[in-house]
Amino acid sequence: MNIVDSRGDYSQLLESIGTALQEARRRAVKAINIELLRANWEIGRFIVEYEQHGNDKAVYGSFLLENLSKDLKQRFGKGFSKSNVYLMRQFFIKFPIFQTLSGKLSWSHYAELLGVTDDNSRDFYLKQCENESWSVRELKRQINSSLFQRLALSKDKAGIIELSKQGIKLAEPRDLVKDPYVLEFLNINEELRMTESSLEQKIIDNLQVFLLELGKGFSFVGRQYRITIGSEHFYVDLVFYHRILKCFVLIDLKTRHVKHHDIGQMNLYLNFFKKEENTENDNAPIGIVLGADKDDILVEYAIGGISNHIFISKYQLYLPDKRELENKVKELID
Repeated sequence: MNIVDSRGDYSQLLESIGTALQEARRRAVKAINIELLRANWEIGRFIVEYEQHGNDKAVYGSFLLENLSKDLKQRFGKGFSKSNVYLMRQFFIKFPIFQTLSGKLSWSHYAELLGVTDDNSRDFYLKQCENESWSVRELKRQINSSLFQRLALSKDKAGIIELSKQGIKLAEPRDLVKDPYVLEFLNINEELRMTESSLEQKIIDNLQVFLLELGKGFSFVGRQYRITIGSEHFYVDLVFYHRILKCFVLIDLKTRHVKHHDIGQMNLYLNFFKKEENTENDNAPIGIVLGADKDDILVEYAIGGISNHIFISKYQLYLPDKRELENKVKELID
């Protein structure tokens, strides 16, 4: 008998050792991350306290950070550029209680967050970053696409404050819909005439980023999902399943203004899914008609009286004007 076999399952032994090593490395990375946050926070605290109580300000004057950067680099090497030292100072100012910092976020995450000047926006991105485990790249993309402002414009003052403190709360279908959706990652020239099939292909080619734009909880099911009613075949452009709301989400793409018959078609799709695709554990499906533009009054009349969850949103192929959106949200708060 093989000596390995006589002493138990060798593959299980390897698996146990591998799991132990991975867990140890995960704890080590987490510990290093927390200590790096602590060190940068402490450096920021020392700088702020020196500025408030130092007796030799005349020596450094407005060149304090510049001198600190130069001297720290000479003593401790890289990582102490003037901009980094400034960020450490801001780190302490914006997060004066160390215990409130999240161990899930790295220093690179906090460096991105410190670039957000509005407190409500920063609190929102921090909370969502924790909730959805965004990478630094994903966090940067959401900030650049003005996710907070796009969501906030559909809320009142109390709703905006709650959004900043709690993040996105997915309790009902309306909560997962954005207007507009920002698809700048497709790199499509706005002046280029684009077919719906080419737009769909671009989205499929960039599915990971599109899922980030959709938000937490979406799982891709398929494209050109066939529906057969009698002898007729229909095709839903994109079908997802939302694991939090426990329902199918159907997306129909339009490279023009959304028309009333587009809404009727989506209503047909949803009725089919409720009857033929849903299981007993599924909630009613959600339909999103995503078009290049829409007429809000036409949409209001076309959706009136429909019991299905149908939402009409626009997409845009460029990043929004952040300053304009920030001003609109500020008006709502004020």
